Amino acid sequence: MKRQGCRHVPRSCRVHGHMAINTFARKEIKFLLDMEQYKLLVEEIHKYMEPDKYCVGGKEYGIYNIYYDTPDDYLIRESLSKPYYKEKIRLRSYYSPASEDSLVFLEIKKKIGGIVTKRRVSMTLAESAEYLATRKKPAAKKYITGQVFSELDAFLDHYPIQPKQYISYQREAFFGKDNNDFRLTFDRKITERRYDLGLDYASYGNQIIRPDQRLMEIKVGDAMPDWLVRKLSELGIYKTSFSKYGRAYTNFVQEQASANERIYVSGIAVVKNNILMNRSV
Repeated sequence: MKRQGCRHVPRSCRVHGHMAINTFARKEIKFLLDMEQYKLLVEEIHKYMEPDKYCVGGKEYGIYNIYYDTPDDYLIRESLSKPYYKEKIRLRSYYSPASEDSLVFLEIKKKIGGIVTKRRVSMTLAESAEYLATRKKPAAKKYITGQVFSELDAFLDHYPIQPKQYISYQREAFFGKDNNDFRLTFDRKITERRYDLGLDYASYGNQIIRPDQRLMEIKVGDAMPDWLVRKLSELGIYKTSFSKYGRAYTNFVQEQASANERIYVSGIAVVKNNILMNRSV
């Protein structure tokens, strides 16, 4: 089957050698744009930012994820309740469908008081399956890689996880000309499914934003630059709360409730299309 998306690992995720670790600590601010807002903003962005190497000329790359959760979907339910601290685990590929020897990233993402941290290790798809099933780790030469595996072990000891959600999207990425830590991305064709939960499957499923929308994420260690603040205000673009996994799960719950006035699914009560959280379940 033909692979989809970019055949190269994006600049923010490149690795040297077999095992690699990336660590991030930043704010992530999200916006949902219509096409007019997107086109006008991109014109301004090019003045101050450079496209990712694999996004030159308006190109995109694909990102393909499997999110893991407990049998009763505790992690996403907790996340949707907007706690001060939340965490999730996912497996990511930049190839679709991935083969057993494709490079993938197993990562833990945490949000503490609005600051996002992400720690991950790379391995092959086959090695990730073996690690998640048996905890057998690929050979790690770097001390920091061992530290992240210890963190992953602790997470897996605490949560009996299994694959629960597939999400993929096409991404256009930019980096600040004067600040490489300042990153801005546009995602489209955000695709989700709760079946065929493997990265060795192609990208297909339901779309969770319209074709004429773009999900923008601003990823920055401190404040947004003044030029961007001014342009967002001028175009009437305001930040929003948007989780791809959260939106997919919310849609799932609403679909389950569509034939009933009241239903209870994995700790969420749905009453006349209103979702009520029960974190104690």
